[in-house]
Amino acid sequence: MAIWTLHGNGRTVAPDAIVKPEERLSWPLTIGIGAQHVVAMFGATFLVPVITGFPPSTTLLFSGVGTILFLLITRNRVPSYLGSSFAFIAPITASTQADSMGAALGGVLVTGLLLALLGLIVQKVGAGWISHLMPPVVMGSIVALIGLNLVPTTYQNNFSKAPLTAVVTLVSVVACTALFKGLIGRISVLVGVIIGYLFAWSRHEVDFTAYHDAAWLGLPEFHTPTLNVTLLPIFLPVILVLLAENVGHVTSVGTMTGRNLDHMVGRTLTADGLATSLSAVFGGSPTTTYGENIGVMSATRVYSTAAYWVAGIFAILLSLSPKVGALINSIPPGVLGGVTFVLYGLIAIVGFRMWVDGGVDFSRPKNQITAGLALVIAIADLHWEIGGFAFTGIALGTLAALVVYHGMTQIGRLTGTDVERSGLQGG
Repeated sequence: MAIWTLHGNGRTVAPDAIVKPEERLSWPLTIGIGAQHVVAMFGATFLVPVITGFPPSTTLLFSGVGTILFLLITRNRVPSYLGSSFAFIAPITASTQADSMGAALGGVLVTGLLLALLGLIVQKVGAGWISHLMPPVVMGSIVALIGLNLVPTTYQNNFSKAPLTAVVTLVSVVACTALFKGLIGRISVLVGVIIGYLFAWSRHEVDFTAYHDAAWLGLPEFHTPTLNVTLLPIFLPVILVLLAENVGHVTSVGTMTGRNLDHMVGRTLTADGLATSLSAVFGGSPTTTYGENIGVMSATRVYSTAAYWVAGIFAILLSLSPKVGALINSIPPGVLGGVTFVLYGLIAIVGFRMWVDGGVDFSRPKNQITAGLALVIAIADLHWEIGGFAFTGIALGTLAALVVYHGMTQIGRLTGTDVERSGLQGG
């Protein structure tokens, strides 16, 4: 376990220096930076339970607990906050509609355990096979199709119920991003939610009944998971997304701190998986490493894991107020519709960026068909039921990306077909 040493005088960071994970600034500054991390994760972490119907206070509690668990398992060497995972929204929503919240929690629990097991395997055999299983065209397609698959649902359930409020919220997010730099720009989603909320309140779209009835202090609301094996297939593609997110997080932190952290991928996967499972046992949302907090580290050049301990403790303390959870639960559908339009679009863009960063050549038919087929299956939200198991657009799109890419590669090798030749051309 890395124990922090004081960086310099503990009060300043030279322009060309960074505060390493095993270092810290003075405790007042560390507490301040930890508070920034809470602000950065707050909006996105709360949106997941609001969208899925999970209790927000429980989610906040186990995001804090999960973050501390993550730091312990990674031995204070990988700075990260574990916030709510958007990758789970589609399977959670489908499971809740088909069965119950308990069944959705059961799916999250099993997914977390499988991710933790995958982490142990990676620790044993290394992470090299991941890039072979999911090259950039496959990984980018899987991430992008999740965002695109979610849009019709949020339009139907949220945006269409209060279009004007949704548009005001969406425009607020865009304007805040364009007008402000630094921390305000980074929390543009949260600012947009606040503006949209105030607009909705002025139109009498907000119900404060639960807020008025809630206590200031108390334990979060707990729920028990149940197991419905027929729903598990719709959760399995999420493992690939979490794999991509964790690998990307470790790579990003390694690049920013000037060190190779590939040997930590297995530990991050195990930690994320266990944190997700622990949260599901009590009714909280699944977790993942958060890019929002990478932005804070990039801006401050402080990568100290001490700040994340502070953030985790802050989150736990905030979760002990039922009034906070009730206030967040009062966010009306129009606000959710506007902000989720932005967020789901950004999820898709993250996938597209993986194509760009990975140098994917879309003049090649193998890449064209892999991405194209996966995306249209997800957008159409195709369903396939077999033997009591239901496969949705995300699961089928993920399966298509893997089968088409590796299938075309193998066929090309066996037949001598040039699958890398120039591909189909649009009119």
